[in-house]
Amino acid sequence: MSGASGPNRRVTPRSALGLGTGGLSRRSFLVRSGVVGASALGLPALLSACSQPSGGSATDTNVTFDNWPAYIDGETVSAFEEDTGVSMKYLEGFNDNNEYFAKIVPSLARDKRIVADILAPTFWMTARLIALGWLEKLPFDQIPNAANLREDLQKPTWDPRGEYSLPWQTGMTGIAYNIKATGRELGSVNDLFDPAFKGRIGMLTEMRDTVGLMLLGEGIDPSTITTFKEAEPAFDKLAQAKSDGVIRAFTGNDYLDDLSQGNFAACVGWSGDVLQLQLDNPDCKFVIPEEGGMRWADTMVWVKGSNRRDAVATWMNYVYDPVNAARITAEVQYIPPVQGVQEVFASEGGDATDLANNPLLFPPAETADRLRSFANLRPEEEAQYDDAFSGITGA
Repeated sequence: MSGASGPNRRVTPRSALGLGTGGLSRRSFLVRSGVVGASALGLPALLSACSQPSGGSATDTNVTFDNWPAYIDGETVSAFEEDTGVSMKYLEGFNDNNEYFAKIVPSLARDKRIVADILAPTFWMTARLIALGWLEKLPFDQIPNAANLREDLQKPTWDPRGEYSLPWQTGMTGIAYNIKATGRELGSVNDLFDPAFKGRIGMLTEMRDTVGLMLLGEGIDPSTITTFKEAEPAFDKLAQAKSDGVIRAFTGNDYLDDLSQGNFAACVGWSGDVLQLQLDNPDCKFVIPEEGGMRWADTMVWVKGSNRRDAVATWMNYVYDPVNAARITAEVQYIPPVQGVQEVFASEGGDATDLANNPLLFPPAETADRLRSFANLRPEEEAQYDDAFSGITGA
């Protein structure tokens, strides 16, 4: 879900198909599925996260994780504490990457600790924190379940050596639409500029998602741009659409209400949002345009100055257990970064099979091949992009 306002972390989480909070529990998987373990799934031992951290100290029995709101199920934190003996202070302090960055700059710039040990920045902010030297390398020797990281997320562009981050959740940006309002299926970025939908189109306030999709519509790969000039066609198209009254509004997570009610015939949207929305309104659909879509990741990083190595490792190892990751996925409805989650759903059977077969949770290879991540921008370039985008959105 990716960027300034985050890919709708603020949507109120709901149990997916009866498998969310209180339904898809670790106990229910183990009891109802028999043994959902390494032998059953061909995966590293699923219960390895439950062991006590070695070499622990007083400072290692507590850990603080600052995440986005409504971005976890209601069971995992307490289960983690019970299973590991580590006490977690779970915060929801992220509302905007840049806003959060501004809060931590005064301390980290002076080599002072902040409250949180683990943060959940979006991938591009992770790259900035790495460049500033404000993150610790992750203790992978104590995170054996990191072997479950999806292959396509290993050594990503924002962390080329794969040393400083593990993805928390990932997702896709594409076109969300209400078929009752459009009267037809959509499949191209250019559908957002159909005169029939004038005044009923929504764009996201997250620059990388909106501009990235516009670039793809112009035949430009947003993962390879190096200068603002290369992105100007997308900004020009957005500015013209705003001037012509095509765009109804630039929104954050509140686009779902307008989409469901038909105020937006179509909009730029995030995969997990629409998957949740479909539970209440099947007329709302999500598609990766034929020109391609955007991919994003929110990460877990260990903040410089934190001395809670063991507890940090224990948490990350715990949520990279496919059973625990599946419980989170069933609630938040985003693409899990952990291999084995699809197999966990499939082994559970019943309604969980629908999750295992959902292409918005587990995109097929042909879809994944059409996704792009926005290029890393130097600070001066990012300021130029943000200024140009703000000039269009009026922010």
